[in-house]
Amino acid sequence: MQTQFADFIKQTAQGRRAEAILRHCVHCGFCNAGCPTYQLLGDEQDGPRGRIYLIKQVLEGNTATRATQQHLDRCLTCRACETVCPSGVEYGRLLDIGRGLVEQQVSRVWHQRLLRWLLLFALPVPQRFARLLAVARICRPLLPRRFKNMPPSLQAVSRRPASRHSRRMLLLEGCVQPALAPSINAATARVLDRLAISLVDTPAAECCGALAYHLNDQPAGLNSMRRLIDAWWPEVEKGVEAIVTTASGCGVTVKDYAELLKHDPLYAEKAARISGLAKDIGEILSAEELSVFKPAARRIAFHSPCTLQHGQALNGVVEKVLLGLGFELTPVADGHLCCGSAGSYALLQAELSGRLRAAKIQALQAGRPELIATANIGCWLQLREKSALPVVHWIELLAEA
Repeated sequence: MQTQFADFIKQTAQGRRAEAILRHCVHCGFCNAGCPTYQLLGDEQDGPRGRIYLIKQVLEGNTATRATQQHLDRCLTCRACETVCPSGVEYGRLLDIGRGLVEQQVSRVWHQRLLRWLLLFALPVPQRFARLLAVARICRPLLPRRFKNMPPSLQAVSRRPASRHSRRMLLLEGCVQPALAPSINAATARVLDRLAISLVDTPAAECCGALAYHLNDQPAGLNSMRRLIDAWWPEVEKGVEAIVTTASGCGVTVKDYAELLKHDPLYAEKAARISGLAKDIGEILSAEELSVFKPAARRIAFHSPCTLQHGQALNGVVEKVLLGLGFELTPVADGHLCCGSAGSYALLQAELSGRLRAAKIQALQAGRPELIATANIGCWLQLREKSALPVVHWIELLAEA
């Protein structure tokens, strides 16, 4: 794709990156076939190819409009288009650049600004989110109907094994996961303990920066990334084996630190080290001998999150682990499509998100499984709200064994 960038962006690092990405695009349109919003809306500008043209126009000096912003907002950033693209176009990277520029040019209406501020205020700080969630649980009868099932019931927190093994790893606890579903991280600690691996506690490690970055407050997102690197760095220097992620949405961001901070003279080298250490729990377990686990055979529908199969390119890794342990995986039609969670998307684009969730639940339940398993806290929350079947993180199935 030929470009004629405007002077304000031409010689910047962002401009050079965007130009390199655009030059790979050959206008073929294969990306639209895998795009959930294009399939729902049938509008070229709500598919990857159309959004690429919109971003290109902004980069070439055309003034962005509220319609431009809306079309970019509707993108889930699921990156299914990247999986099917024959030219290797890094659409997600280009989208981040485009959204950041449009955010500078187009003022949002007050209720959009308020909602985004509330999300950034409440979600990235674990202690604050836990307190707000506790209030929401108490006030559940007073909540509007569409929010009554959103706060999950309080889970009992099981004790984690003490750190006692020579093999040591860090765990990204997450912002909302410890309050919403503490059983996931506890299950991870127990499973790894059975494999003679200890998780090192790092209380200062909080938000990975994904929420702010993808809500177009990119400076705040990068600062969260730097704080997380600082919190982990003493243990990295002591030689931890890996950084384990159980939320694939956080995992894809941490693996991207090397790219996002490569122009930061103070953090570029550290960010690259962190990215190299980051591993999804599926990657960890796929490399281990798992005969110690004897789970009961169960019929499971596995929902592979977009951030796992498209963002981290780990499609099939968790499924292979589960099959190897004797679980039966039921077929799921259109498994590449998003469930509609996509971080904050379920709140910011509720109507589209709800349509995607309904289709995903229908596909997951079609094979008549006993339960649904997934690998991301956002997908877990999205599906359990409307699913007739139990929804769990797949690591909990191993912890039961």
